[in-house]
Amino acid sequence: MEETLLVLTNFPNRESAQRVANALIESRAAACINILAECTSVYRWQGKIETDSEVPLLIKTTRAAYPRLETVIHEHHPYELPEIIAVSVNGGLPDYLKWIAQEISPASTSLP
Repeated sequence: MEETLLVLTNFPNRESAQRVANALIESRAAACINILAECTSVYRWQGKIETDSEVPLLIKTTRAAYPRLETVIHEHHPYELPEIIAVSVNGGLPDYLKWIAQEISPASTSLP
């Protein structure tokens, strides 16, 4: 079975998060995306501690689709250096993991 990945990223607002989520689903770079509630992020950027509100995304994809997913996020993300972290999924409901792979396949004809 295709290796499943969970990809995490953050956006500065819900509108940009929704726009990229739609682009990822339309391009079949992701099967499902959860747009979470706004959170507070604290980080160091260019030598200064920053605190910002961000909207996290949890993205389900496959290893094979990851390069396309990264490209779509990077092209549409408003940040100079977007957070894009991919975590390998070591387990899960087999039918759900199979569904992810099917939804990303270009030959897929199923509707959301």
